[in-house]
Amino acid sequence: MNKLLSVAVAAALSLGGVAAAQAVEITGAVGATSQSGMTYRIGAGWNWDKSWWQSSTGRLTGYWDAGYTYWEGDNGHSSDQHSLSFAPVFVYEFGQGQVKPFVEAGIGVSVFSSTKVGEQDLGSAFNFEDRIGLGLKFGDTQRVGIRATHYSNAGIKQPNDGIESYALFYSHTL
Repeated sequence: MNKLLSVAVAAALSLGGVAAAQAVEITGAVGATSQSGMTYRIGAGWNWDKSWWQSSTGRLTGYWDAGYTYWEGDNGHSSDQHSLSFAPVFVYEFGQGQVKPFVEAGIGVSVFSSTKVGEQDLGSAFNFEDRIGLGLKFGDTQRVGIRATHYSNAGIKQPNDGIESYALFYSHTL
């Protein structure tokens, strides 16, 4: 388990070299789990600098997202947990103005410090991260929105209870 966390941290640090070449989006999020616990997340994103299906309605784009989440223990069921995650995220931005609504979706991977979060037994420290969100983008540097994220091991190992986090987020591009 510690070896997996070490590999994930090394991968995240190596992405720092990529960040030096382009703008980094820093994200902070506060959320609640499906088990009444709290989550606190900090992340870094790197824009793909590509657009598809660009029209007067909007455009499809995306970014790479790496994050650390602190899972606060809930109701005495477990101690606090930590996770690292990495995901490609597709974003559809509507409109052409300075304030643009957007929707986002992505599927990535995560590594947890334990197989149990709250009452949920994830079955393994390695899990997949599925996310969907929506919000508003202000200019080219700020975003605010809500996001639902599901974590599970996709049946690789039993049990596979999974857990969700529902969060408010704010991001700023440096």
